[in-house]
Parts: sequence; structure tokens; C-alpha cells
Amino acid sequence: MTETLDQRIQRSLCADIHPAISAFAKHLAEAAGAHAALFYGSNLRTGELEGVLDFYLLMPGPQVEKIWPRVSYHEWDFESTRLRAKAATMPMETFRLAAGGKLRDTTIWARFVQPSALVWSGDTAAEKAVAEAIEAAAMTATRFAAALGPDRGTEGDYWRALFQETYKAEFRVEKAGREDSILSLNRAHFDGLLPAALTAADIRFTMVDSQIALAMPEGWRADIRKKWRSRRRWGKPLNVVRLLKASTTFEGAARYAAWKVQRHTGVEVDVTPWKEKHPILAAPGVLFKVWRSRYAK
Repeated sequence: MTETLDQRIQRSLCADIHPAISAFAKHLAEAAGAHAALFYGSNLRTGELEGVLDFYLLMPGPQVEKIWPRVSYHEWDFESTRLRAKAATMPMETFRLAAGGKLRDTTIWARFVQPSALVWSGDTAAEKAVAEAIEAAAMTATRFAAALGPDRGTEGDYWRALFQETYKAEFRVEKAGREDSILSLNRAHFDGLLPAALTAADIRFTMVDSQIALAMPEGWRADIRKKWRSRRRWGKPLNVVRLLKASTTFEGAARYAAWKVQRHTGVEVDVTPWKEKHPILAAPGVLFKVWRSRYAK
């Protein structure tokens, strides 16, 4: 029997996770007073502990800051293994609105139509809220994929069209074919997701073999594309503002940068209290140390 969208989401959110990752998520969430913690990114797919783990901590209360999320870097030891994580923190309600396409932001639903796992929650109400938000993200992404994609095509054709457009709307550079990489690396997640989400979003379609064709009234696609153009105009400006905010509010930025430098160059950087407080001012000195170490060899 074909799974419904909510069944797919529930199964995805309950994916098996390494106990160290679950423990780290619980540690971060309880320290922050979060309702729930989502785990996503390449480590979710590989199950590895190396590198930086990616979490979203979903908080109680209203959105206070105009620009979200707030990002922080953390290191923690689990049974003699040093774990590293980057945590994005935002209210559950803001996450829900963004996932449902109610805000100008495109990053939340574009990110969470991809695989994620609910690795910690405070109670069943939080679990339900997260599942509903992830389901909304899938439906939001599907509406835009249906409108931005071809008149008729495979699931992959629609998803490729969507991700190509979302990359254009963000202030970042992706290698050509990045959308193919997402689909191939997460094939089990995306296979069958589009028909399930189309059905859940009440978007009429026909499917013959692997070909999907929309059966919506005339003007439906034009209306969705108009909404997309509005979000695309806001995409890069919002990304720039978030980058500017992160440059001054990224908690643990100096430790994160020091780890990156050591990992990629082998140069150890001492993180002093001053560097921790002024990571941008400390950057030139770190770069000089890296340059000097290279030329000293």
C-alpha cells in the first residue's frame, strides 16, 4: 500500500540515530529550554560522528528577534568521543509558519522537504507540532515544484526545477548539478514523496508510469509562480542580512573557526577569551599564522 504523506513523515522523523547524536541533542535542547531538536544534513545520511553535526532547536514563546535563526557552535564529549555541532535556534511557531510558506523565507521548507530526524522532544505535543511542520514543508515545496516544473515529467524533473530555483534565490553558490546530488543521495526519501505530497496538498494530477501531469484549473500555476517571484526577490536580501547578523551573534564562532582552520590546514589556533569575544577582529592574526606556518615549511 502506498504511504500517505503523514505516514512518510512519521517514518522519516523516527529514523535510527546514533546514541551519541541523540544524547548531544538532548544536552543542547535541555540547556536551551527547547521544545524539540531536529537533526539534519550529511551526517544524518551517513550516520558518522565526524565533522559538525547540524541541529535545529525549536523553542517556546514568540519570535523576538527580527532576523532568525540564531546560530551557535558547540563541542561536547560523549563516552570519550569529542562531538561538534552547529545549532540553529528559533521559536517553534516561527518554524511552523516558515515551513507552511506563510513567510517570505524559502530556506526552511526547502531544507526540511529533505530528510530530517526528530532526535529529542519535550513531550508528545512537541512531537506532533514538529511532524505537522515537516508535513507542511513538504506540501509547500511541492506546490512550488509543481508550478515551477514542467507540464509533464518525472518526480525528479519537478524536484530539480524546484531546487534550481531555490539556489538562485539564495545568496550562495552551488556547484552545477547540486540538485542531482541531493536526489541521488536521498533517493529513498524522495521516491514517491511528490505524489504523496500532491495528494495531501489537494493538487490534482494524473500519473502514467513514471510521468506526472497536473490537472489543476487554468491560472493555478500562474498564481503560484507569482508568489514565487515575490519570495525570490526577498531571498538574497534576507540571506545577506542573516550573514551580517551571524557575523556578530554566532555564539562560539571563534572555536568553530579554530576547528575549521586546524582541520583544513593542520595549524592549531589558541582560542583566548579575547578571540572568543572578538572573532572578526582576531581573524587577520589567525590568517597570518596560517600563512606563516605554510611558508615556514
